[in-house]
Amino acid sequence: MTMPRTPEPEVMDDPKSAAAYAEADYSEANQAFVDNFIKAFPECAGKRVLDLGCGPADIPVRLAKADLNVSITAVDASDAMLELAQKAVMKAGVAPRVLLHHGRLPGLMLQTDGFDAVISNSILHHIPDPNDFWYEVKRLGKRGAGVWVIDLARPDSPDAAKEIVDSVSGDEDQILKDDFYNSLLAAYTPKEVNAQLKEAELHEHLEAVMVSDRHWAVAGRLPTEV
Repeated sequence: MTMPRTPEPEVMDDPKSAAAYAEADYSEANQAFVDNFIKAFPECAGKRVLDLGCGPADIPVRLAKADLNVSITAVDASDAMLELAQKAVMKAGVAPRVLLHHGRLPGLMLQTDGFDAVISNSILHHIPDPNDFWYEVKRLGKRGAGVWVIDLARPDSPDAAKEIVDSVSGDEDQILKDDFYNSLLAAYTPKEVNAQLKEAELHEHLEAVMVSDRHWAVAGRLPTEV
């Protein structure tokens, strides 16, 4: 039986936590996220992509470098994260194609049906009401837009969560280890995500499936008809 979910703060506003996250080496995972997105949705090359919960913008930067014609709107609710994201975008020389947007779900001040794809990495477990997340995915993505969402899956117990942290965190900053542990406790299971997709009337088009020992993914396209 899976343990009950323990929510964590929606926004990482602490500059120390944001800096520790930005300095951590997620290059392999983030590059895989980008590579798999491009492979799964080749029709989105050169199009408009929305990244919900961009953090320090490593994924938008990598996507902009991989696709020289793509336009990315990268959203985050944390001022500390967006400050780091701005530095990363400028350093990478992709500022004209990566637009940073400060906003919180729901009610993002962005164009309805304005994006050819919606991507998100490890943000859903931060959202107090997950229905807000899927509502914005559905509202902001065009009909038939690609959806590529990955997040942690909640383990069966606190001990199992601790084992995961110990096995993969190595010598990382203790701030990151604590955040990782809390994120595992706050994560949703694929079964819960699929219930969310059903509530959003997206279950006939999108499905959450496990893609690693601790991650699920939702990959598919929004309905082409209302």
